[in-house]
Amino acid sequence: MAEKFGVWGEKSMYGKKYMGIVRSAFLIDEKGKIEQAWYKVSPKDTPANLLKALGK
Repeated sequence: MAEKFGVWGEKSMYGKKYMGIVRSAFLIDEKGKIEQAWYKVSPKDTPANLLKALGK
């Protein structure tokens, strides 16, 4: 499922590369359709990006 959503990818920490879940955010409508997706997001910036996408 992670590959289907595009959230499985290469990461690195302390110079070591490995595969894992890439931090992502999704805006999903009331019917369950993905309206917008963000990948390699920052926890600090994600709430503002979601509010902007919602027009708030």
